Amino acid sequence: MCRTGRTVTCLQMVCTVLLGVALLMPVRADEVERVLFLVVERDEVIASNTKAGRFDRLKLHAKERVLDYEVANAVAVVVTNQRYAAYGVLSGGWQSIKLIAQEKTQSIQVADYSATIVSSERVLNFYGRSGTWNETRRGVQFR
Repeated sequence: MCRTGRTVTCLQMVCTVLLGVALLMPVRADEVERVLFLVVERDEVIASNTKAGRFDRLKLHAKERVLDYEVANAVAVVVTNQRYAAYGVLSGGWQSIKLIAQEKTQSIQVADYSATIVSSERVLNFYGRSGTWNETRRGVQFR
């Protein structure tokens, strides 16, 4: 009886150690490596796409200025006083959507290949794998 009790205790300790090691090991299957960087200039924003080995330029229009930007591992969003522009490393290019009159940006979230922008008028998302924007208008309860 005593021997069985020690075996169970030993197995519990081994299982606990193995579980701890498994939880501490990084999960590589879902990890997106950092392959996108931005260079913000006065009249343009340059996306440095190291995955494709290319540079893509977002030219700013007359009187357009960068207000904010966020970069994740494989997607970036630039907010100007005229538009939202996003870049995805797999779609390889800038995709823009115009601001609505008097629209104000409230938050930007970017992670891996995805971005979400909440503004005073809309909720927008961008999927960097396909390079597509989607949006929905905000309801009165959110204003």
